[in-house]
Amino acid sequence: MLEFVDRSPRRCDGLSRRNFLRVGALGFGGLTLADLLRKRSEGATAGRTVPERSVILIWLDGGPPQHETYDPKPEAPAEYRGPLKPIETAIPGVQVSELLPRHAQLLDKVSIIRSLHHDNGDHFAAAHWMLTGYLGSNAVNKSPQYPSAGSIIARLKGASEPGMPAYVGLPRTHSVGLAPGYHGAAFLGSAYNPFNADGNPASDRYQVPNLTLPAGVSGARMEGRRDLMGAFEQARRAFDRLTPAASLDRFEEQAFSMVLGQSARRAFDLKQEDPRLRDRYSRHEWGQSALLARRLVESGVRFVTLTFGGWDFHSSLEKGMHRVLPILDAAVGTLIEDLDRRGMLDSTMVIVMGEFGRTPRMNKKGVPGSDSVPGRDHWGRVMSVLIGGGGIPGGRVIGSSTARGEYPRSQALRPQDLMATLYHQFGIDPETTFPNRAGQPIRIVSGGEAIRDLIA
Repeated sequence: MLEFVDRSPRRCDGLSRRNFLRVGALGFGGLTLADLLRKRSEGATAGRTVPERSVILIWLDGGPPQHETYDPKPEAPAEYRGPLKPIETAIPGVQVSELLPRHAQLLDKVSIIRSLHHDNGDHFAAAHWMLTGYLGSNAVNKSPQYPSAGSIIARLKGASEPGMPAYVGLPRTHSVGLAPGYHGAAFLGSAYNPFNADGNPASDRYQVPNLTLPAGVSGARMEGRRDLMGAFEQARRAFDRLTPAASLDRFEEQAFSMVLGQSARRAFDLKQEDPRLRDRYSRHEWGQSALLARRLVESGVRFVTLTFGGWDFHSSLEKGMHRVLPILDAAVGTLIEDLDRRGMLDSTMVIVMGEFGRTPRMNKKGVPGSDSVPGRDHWGRVMSVLIGGGGIPGGRVIGSSTARGEYPRSQALRPQDLMATLYHQFGIDPETTFPNRAGQPIRIVSGGEAIRDLIA
């Protein structure tokens, strides 16, 4: 017997985790995908007139050190300046880490914020705040409280091309907190969580499971089922009771096009890229995820989040930086260069950030049980963010930190200001509200003002 009701455990919104975007797994999963597309269209808003734009957010999960990345302190005492040397950049007088030479060459095309802070050292609270613009979740209550910027933009803008998801998470959607972490939609509903493209794009066997037809079901066979869609009304309403569903409407056509068409599958196919460009991005999953992100926004995806984990260096900081920074440099440097060469940089915003910075003073022995090599601990009192493209001017340094990288010295900024800047570039009114689970209207960002030196 063919059964369409998924009996897996339900989420708090009444929908199971497995229902969403499992096109192949559900056999006729275009039903669920159609509902997702319908919801996204309902959330579209004109806002003020702005160019079509997309975002690639590179999330450095664990907390990258400001001293070893975008805000070196070569004049500080040794225990503050750390093990790495600075190098000059395309912006006269501005330095970055010696392990970021590609960044240095392209810094005139992007900008750095050196004075962002939220004064919170809790991984969960800080990540939630940076990704949503709200202090909410924390280590005691990890459940996501507010929707991420990616989910807000997916809700209000949708994909820029039919047949593509609005929001994608690479190389997997998880972050600190409950999956899909604070990159998710919270009370907006699971339809606005990132499309799960789980896997390592650097693998030759990488395949997006959500775009795979079920075994034994051909495209022709699924085409032939279109006239049966009306018979699935009852099952469909069991999945989603929020929106009355009409049989085989244009949203269902879009769902079928994602499964049966070529656009989405072609966008995820890295084998179509020049091997030399793939090498330049690096064959690491971070580099190939960055290349895939470019392909996705080029094909119509509005928001792509790349989660690069492993930045919690309480010890072995120098060894860790030599491991991760060259990979990050190749991924981000090539991405900016590639977007610019293709004429996509002005329409694609790139943001590189984590949940907080690291302590300005190196610890002495690392964490207990470690190899006792110095590192840096959690520090939310100042951090650095790289931002550019999408109408953001390049070659600027916004704010500054104190001589030892301890606190903002000038133009102290908060996560809310970064979110307000992002929404401004999309023509989204920060006063926009959505009802939470209690029916109360909640603004998409908790205050904040767009950063004047960065807005178009």
